[in-house]
Amino acid sequence: MKYNKLYMNLFVFGANTQTTDLPGLSPEMKTYYEKRLIDLTQPKLIHDQFADKYPIPKNGGKTIEFRKYSPLAKATTPITEGVTPPGNKLNVTAMTATVDQYGDWIGMSDIFETTAIDNNVVQATKLLASQAGRTLDSITRDVINGGQNVRYAPAIGIDGTETPTGDREDITAACTLTPKLIFQAKADLAAMNADLIDDSYVGIIHPFATFDLMRNEEWIDVHKYADPEKIYDGEIGKLGGVRFIENSEAKIFAPAFISDEVCRVTVKTDTTSSTSVVINETLTSGTYTSKPIPVYCHGTANTITAITTTGNDDAGYTTTLTLGTAASLTAGDLICGQGGGTDGSAVFSTLILGAHAYGTTELEGGGLQHIVKPLGYGDDPLNQRASCGWKATKVAKRLVEAYMV
Repeated sequence: MKYNKLYMNLFVFGANTQTTDLPGLSPEMKTYYEKRLIDLTQPKLIHDQFADKYPIPKNGGKTIEFRKYSPLAKATTPITEGVTPPGNKLNVTAMTATVDQYGDWIGMSDIFETTAIDNNVVQATKLLASQAGRTLDSITRDVINGGQNVRYAPAIGIDGTETPTGDREDITAACTLTPKLIFQAKADLAAMNADLIDDSYVGIIHPFATFDLMRNEEWIDVHKYADPEKIYDGEIGKLGGVRFIENSEAKIFAPAFISDEVCRVTVKTDTTSSTSVVINETLTSGTYTSKPIPVYCHGTANTITAITTTGNDDAGYTTTLTLGTAASLTAGDLICGQGGGTDGSAVFSTLILGAHAYGTTELEGGGLQHIVKPLGYGDDPLNQRASCGWKATKVAKRLVEAYMV
């Protein structure tokens, strides 16, 4: 796997920003911090690992151009002896995207020494590198999980029968990722002539979704590979011509929060064709008429326009939801935020990828910067403030929808 060089720059507090290294920071320290950021950031870039990399445009504004090359048609017309055929040409489709900047920093007081490696800066670099890697990878993850080439796991009955599902909201706890789905996804890619990544297609999967696949007799653990040294970061095994990368940052479509970071509540008392519903949980009051909260009420789409909580610590509290559409509900019925299944289930996405399916910006050339400012630099007359941070320019783009499932 390629490791990209990261440039550590120093800048001034306030409006005037510079990108030259501060002379007071020794070359040994620069090298040390830079290496720490590389080592700790790169392994988090699981989704970036299989993207086509494009350089950050310099002096070209905020737009980057991705290029998609169309395959050539079959040359089925026989050529004439001694006559040069007319030839062909590249069919290139330009796809543009606008880059954005991301970043964060940690402030430190009276702890930075420019003559020695300080444990606080090392620890800050470790935390920031992890944050940068997870942030940048999540941006790519969310883009490629927005594709339309989707297969949904069927509901598996007690007797093993499968009931197809047609949409993400139809996914329930009974819907299980099966080896059959992996074989179908692999066939989808092969039918579209998607190139292999090295010697196979690649799957990115959440740890909660790997269990059923690993029980299949055709599953091959990574330590049983004929050449176990040529493996990807996070690789756990392969099945049906797909090598799987297990990662806790794999996309989860979870029910959105209703309020107070609560995504599921239950009905307390029966209601008949009413917009007023009393629930068992206690939530903070709020009115949402400008942007109602999308929810499922016992599996049916609805909205919440207001939340009212009354009572006190002695008598207890009662929370009442105001629905956008009248509903008949029974005590115990579930109301949950939209985004996952109608029954409140979180939906785990498993990506099956071919080569050249999507592109992302490179880390080099301003893609990711490590920024350290020692005590006394900028507007710091009493040498009280130091900081350590990162800044990145990033965008990801789906290039060929048919090359990912």
